[in-house]
Amino acid sequence: MAFVTALLLLDCPASALNMSNEPPQEAGRGEMATSVKFIKTKEGRYPYVSAQSFRYWLRTTLEETPSVEWRRAPIFRESKVAYTDANPIAYWDDDLFGYMRAPSKKKEAVEKRKKDKTRDNETPTATEITRISPFKASTFVAVSPVSIAYDFGTMSRHEGDPVPHGHQFYRTALKGLVSLDLGAAGTFSYKDRTGFRNLDDNRKEEAREKGLEEMAEEKCFRLPLAERRKRVSSLLNGLGILCGGANQTLHYTDVTPKVFVGMVTRGGNNPLQYVINGGRDGLPCVHEEALKEMADVWKDHILSKLYVGWVRGFHDHEREKLSKTLEATGIETVTGHPLPVLARLADDIRDEWFA
Repeated sequence: MAFVTALLLLDCPASALNMSNEPPQEAGRGEMATSVKFIKTKEGRYPYVSAQSFRYWLRTTLEETPSVEWRRAPIFRESKVAYTDANPIAYWDDDLFGYMRAPSKKKEAVEKRKKDKTRDNETPTATEITRISPFKASTFVAVSPVSIAYDFGTMSRHEGDPVPHGHQFYRTALKGLVSLDLGAAGTFSYKDRTGFRNLDDNRKEEAREKGLEEMAEEKCFRLPLAERRKRVSSLLNGLGILCGGANQTLHYTDVTPKVFVGMVTRGGNNPLQYVINGGRDGLPCVHEEALKEMADVWKDHILSKLYVGWVRGFHDHEREKLSKTLEATGIETVTGHPLPVLARLADDIRDEWFA
């Protein structure tokens, strides 16, 4: 089992990327105000971006970027439930981001679906199907606790009293982990287990019609290798041009990764978590001894080179420290800006890692 395993840093110089539904304590009476999401500990408050938000940014980036090939699944709404077409054979996001599809069996719901013209190309669903996402992301959390700022403003382009409003924001670097199961990408199970029944009878028939390889013993179908490589490559390249986040009108935060450290590993563990932490000054800090220990302890699990993308101008002294430490470990590396480094990683993935 081979996984793309990585650590990412997002730079947030003055940002409010993921908002809470809790009002901030600073808000005054009658004032419309929003607060950022943060984790409160005895050390202080750590702003964060949820994994759901991060995955949404990536999916949207892939869907809306003309230079990246991507095939998005249609979304259907049913009362308080929404779901995608749940067809990983046809749609790349259903394949790599997973799904859960359990349409209501009530007579009125069935009749309503039949009359819905937006469902003309819907894949018929015979039973409940689910797919565990091959792509996984952690919560992106500030490397150190920070003081959360509060910005007060007014809407005053009208006659009468101004309308007050406010919101919290912060300055930090957010650290997160991602993982992509290469063996699961483009491989669709029909085992009768929750999370593993990716295909119902209709989708199994489609897989046979389209010539997918069937592995009867494992109870799964698999796309051709070239197709699987293409989907994985698009996702990895999408990480390098990531865009999204709340309050972009006011803060315009560039959420492309400023640091990407990744490799292909045997198994889904992520040994990179402590390679970069928050230093005593609250800024990102390369932990040299943690990097050396990682290289030594996990060497038998590392299948690839180490791919290190670090934007120049973002804590350059730490970039140099990382480079020198890597030289001391003897790990073969690919270095540069995160965007071409991610593209190189996508190109370097070996065929056997998809097995």
